[in-house]
Amino acid sequence: MTEPELAADRSRKTGVWPLIRTERAALAADLAGLTDEQWQTPSLCTELTVREVLAHLTAAASLNSVRWLAGVLRCRFDFDRQVAMRLAEQLGATPAETLARFQRVVPSTTNPPLPVIAMLGETIVHAEDIRRPLGIGRAYPIDVVTRVAEYYRGSDLVVVAKGRIGGLKLVAKDGPFTTGSGPLVSGTTLALVMAMTGRATYCDDLEGDGAELLRGRCGTR
Repeated sequence: MTEPELAADRSRKTGVWPLIRTERAALAADLAGLTDEQWQTPSLCTELTVREVLAHLTAAASLNSVRWLAGVLRCRFDFDRQVAMRLAEQLGATPAETLARFQRVVPSTTNPPLPVIAMLGETIVHAEDIRRPLGIGRAYPIDVVTRVAEYYRGSDLVVVAKGRIGGLKLVAKDGPFTTGSGPLVSGTTLALVMAMTGRATYCDDLEGDGAELLRGRCGTR
């Protein structure tokens, strides 16, 4: 890259961190009044409770590239085992401790070897994994969720998204996002993001000839 290109790239990355902090803070506020029973609610992540998903978010915000690689080696390149190990490290003894640990990492700019935009995507997607089962809504800024949609449409890193929407045309009803060609899938930008990342529940919010096809692909994470 040229110097101007490098400067622009740094600026883009720097500009994403405030968005991540805002979403983390909003999620922490939403969860502050949960009962012990609510903390045990099954999330949209298979076999994880909302409390465990929050611990996973804390782990991601606490894990730099060196610690990530050390964990991969320790787990003998079993990435699912690494995720489970790091989640357990951040769970804490009680739901209050789980939330307190997450609150402490709200301003963190530590991340594993992922693009910063991927961290924003993980934050929003996992926040919805928590919020939807609890019946908590959030009006995400459309420009923020559009940036996440633009990222996922071209990536299969961490979660299959690009491959999941192949041969489909996605059109947001509430913003400028559109991608692909083929049978139509339309809905809110958030619903499209969540369906792209494998959350079949959000396909209930989508319309078009391709909606059921996309639902059928949501079993693949």
